[in-house]
Amino acid sequence: MEFITKITNWFESTHLQEQIKDVDLALFGNPWFIVPFACLILYLLYKQGWKDLVIISVLVGVWWVSGTPYMDSLIIGDELQIAKILPVVFGGAVVLGFVVYLLFGRSD
Repeated sequence: MEFITKITNWFESTHLQEQIKDVDLALFGNPWFIVPFACLILYLLYKQGWKDLVIISVLVGVWWVSGTPYMDSLIIGDELQIAKILPVVFGGAVVLGFVVYLLFGRSD
């Protein structure tokens, strides 16, 4: 229970919810991107390519998180903030492990 409390306190201290709300979504307003992207999503839904849809969702999530002010504050000046980079590295390892599992660990 203490571990969950530490994680929730960390999320509250980083203000992650507010940062995710502030991400610029201009790419999804560009018709040169959204039309082919929507066609791809509809095609994958039609073909029931759930694995590919999950991988695309993960990539969109990584893109979204990379636009947060938290990611912008990882390097201040010329110095890498090690306390801030470690959660990003471990989160990236978990996401990468999940994608590798989807690609090689199971079959459709």
